[in-house]
Amino acid sequence: MEDRRVAKSKNHNLILENRGKLSISGVEHVDSFNENTVLIETVQGVLTVKGTELNISKLNLEDGNVMLEGHVYSLVYSDRESLQNKGAGFLGKMFK
Repeated sequence: MEDRRVAKSKNHNLILENRGKLSISGVEHVDSFNENTVLIETVQGVLTVKGTELNISKLNLEDGNVMLEGHVYSLVYSDRESLQNKGAGFLGKMFK
């Protein structure tokens, strides 16, 4: 838990170059990725990157830096809690 508090003090930046190269700092964890969607936990929340032919070209979690290449369509932030509830489904929400 202390590691997460220390990470909260890190800066978080996005640099998108021509919708083809995305540099992200303040990364804590890469949750999942494929050529169309990359799910990244940052110090500012969960970032979902959608596009085509997405590829993680650099990954350094010690420094908190990730570089993606491909064609980026969207960047969406969400809270960790909303991401966990998203998979609960109708019955999970009903009996919560």
